[in-house]
Amino acid sequence: MSSSTPGTTGKKAKAATTAKAAAPRKAPKAESHLAMVRRARRINRELAEVYPYAHPELDFRNPFELLVATVLSAQTTDLRVNQTTPALFAAYPTPEDMAAAVPEEMEEIIRPTGFFRAKTKSLMGLSAALRDEFGGEVPGRLEDLVKLPGVGRKTANVVLGNAFGVPGITVDTHFGRLVRRWKWTDEEDPVKVEAVVAGIFPKSEWTMLSHRVVFHGRRICHARKPACGACPIAPLCPSYGEGETDPEKARKLLKYEMGGYPGQRLSPPADYPGKPAPALGAG
Repeated sequence: MSSSTPGTTGKKAKAATTAKAAAPRKAPKAESHLAMVRRARRINRELAEVYPYAHPELDFRNPFELLVATVLSAQTTDLRVNQTTPALFAAYPTPEDMAAAVPEEMEEIIRPTGFFRAKTKSLMGLSAALRDEFGGEVPGRLEDLVKLPGVGRKTANVVLGNAFGVPGITVDTHFGRLVRRWKWTDEEDPVKVEAVVAGIFPKSEWTMLSHRVVFHGRRICHARKPACGACPIAPLCPSYGEGETDPEKARKLLKYEMGGYPGQRLSPPADYPGKPAPALGAG
């Protein structure tokens, strides 16, 4: 029978406990593709309940106005675009009118949206193309839209989905940020993100999914400080904790109608629960 020095057993137990505590924890089990798809679809269903009124946040009355507004929305807010387009469409209501504009006069109207010289060139160019190649009508096909000056896949999908009812996924900065936070994909390239997400959801969901995700990104899941503690889908988010988790502090971060403030549109849909945004110069 072996003997031991008094206290040796206790020291060994303590050492074993310390070693166990210091040992690296096992990494969480990797999520299977099927599990991710199920979680992604559940997120979409829950967002549909949170934002049943989700919609494009650009004011428009026809495909041409939506196309122009979407081009103007680059590097600025939808609110600023909506505040600018009433004067723009009053001056140039049709592609023919816009194609024949005096550049300096158009630049002055759209100056608030930034990059006004480049945008004027794009708008006059796409208007001329619509006049000369499409009889003054906005085409309803992706392959035609992306040939227009200043029009990429994102803009084309916005127009197709919201003016023509053709399903499309709009990958803007909000959409890309959220799908990466939710671990649907780690792709950075918008075209690759679009392809991955298109494989997760049926076509019938693409347009509304885009609206819901963008709504959530603007109102709750912000770029710099997401309001994690006020997020209705927090249990489904693998990135929970990147932002403010205290419920009271998180609620103070909510934007637009979620925080009791006006949204982006001067003329929102009838079912929108928030206040209309103010016109340019009205506050």
